[in-house]
Amino acid sequence: MAWNEPGGGNNSNDQDPWGSGGKKGGGKQGPPDLDEALRKLQDSLNSLFGSKKRGKGGDGGGPGIAGGGIPKGLWAIAGLVVLGVWLFNAVYMVDEQEQAVILRFGEYDRTVGSGLHLYYPPVERKLQNNVTQVRSYRQQGQMLTEDENIVEVPVAIQYRISNLENFVLMVEDPETSLRHATESAVRHVVGSTPMHQVLTEGREQMAVEVTERLQRYLDSYNTGITVTQVNIENAQAPSEVQDAFDDVIRAKEDEVRERNQAEAYANGVIPEARGKAQRMLEEANGYHDEVIARAEGEAKRFDLLVEQYRLAPDVLRERLYLDTMQEVMSSTSKILVSGGEGNNNLLYLPLDKLMQQSSASSGSANSSAPAITQSDSSRTTTTQQRDLRSRESR
Repeated sequence: MAWNEPGGGNNSNDQDPWGSGGKKGGGKQGPPDLDEALRKLQDSLNSLFGSKKRGKGGDGGGPGIAGGGIPKGLWAIAGLVVLGVWLFNAVYMVDEQEQAVILRFGEYDRTVGSGLHLYYPPVERKLQNNVTQVRSYRQQGQMLTEDENIVEVPVAIQYRISNLENFVLMVEDPETSLRHATESAVRHVVGSTPMHQVLTEGREQMAVEVTERLQRYLDSYNTGITVTQVNIENAQAPSEVQDAFDDVIRAKEDEVRERNQAEAYANGVIPEARGKAQRMLEEANGYHDEVIARAEGEAKRFDLLVEQYRLAPDVLRERLYLDTMQEVMSSTSKILVSGGEGNNNLLYLPLDKLMQQSSASSGSANSSAPAITQSDSSRTTTTQQRDLRSRESR
């Protein structure tokens, strides 16, 4: 029968789980003995860890917990716990974007990359940081330009860690050093740039110069930081003189616009003028060659005429006279014919010339009319020449 079941007669007190046996008499069961329970618990632990079981009582008399050294099993458990805690702290993981610097007795030992690693605390100390993340910050301040004007220049810096060893060991506070170096570089560049360049189109070139100068400063300090980008944002003048600066900027913009218009006009006029000049030069060269060629031709013709004149002067004289009269008569519209002694002079109007003038004035003559007119003119000229020869022969 279980100890907690009712009944059991006179042996019910023997079912006490603490084995105290209870108090006899009166039929009532008393509370369990606490010392006896603690003693049994200690005996159970001693048997578990391999120590000898102690008897009741002690040298001091009376029941109590037995003294003695710490059991070996407890030492083993404590050692395992300490070893587990040490391994938990000694094993660490480095991500793909990170690196870790290991210091042994406070001195640099090694730099490890991504993966699972082990170090030995407290002999060694681990400094782990992200080396691929691009970090950024902004700062703004009033600075003096080359022409001694005060402007407010906001700057945005983007950077990353390029050398973790230098970043954690060479400089106490790399980011503070970066801010100081940035301010120095920006002040140097702004101080060597005119105000209108800072406020308008010169910011890109200033950003390039600030990046180069800032990187030189950081490399000289061994900060382990690489500047990836510098953005010089919209710089502006102090609020007290902002209106005056706006007027200056508008005047500069008007100047640039007028200059562009003048350049556009010049680009349109200059090529045209050059073309006209080249055409005039070509015409002059052509006229020059034409005059020379005509003069040379006339000279050669005159030489030939001289030779022919020496051979037959009368014939050539007659021929020249006829050619000259033909040239003169063909260019005039009126011919005066002399009738000789006692005869009246006759004014002859060639019909072909009159027809040519009428056709030129009206502009409606067909293509066949000029051919007919030209044949009539030549026929009339031939008749006149024949009459002149006959009169001279008389």
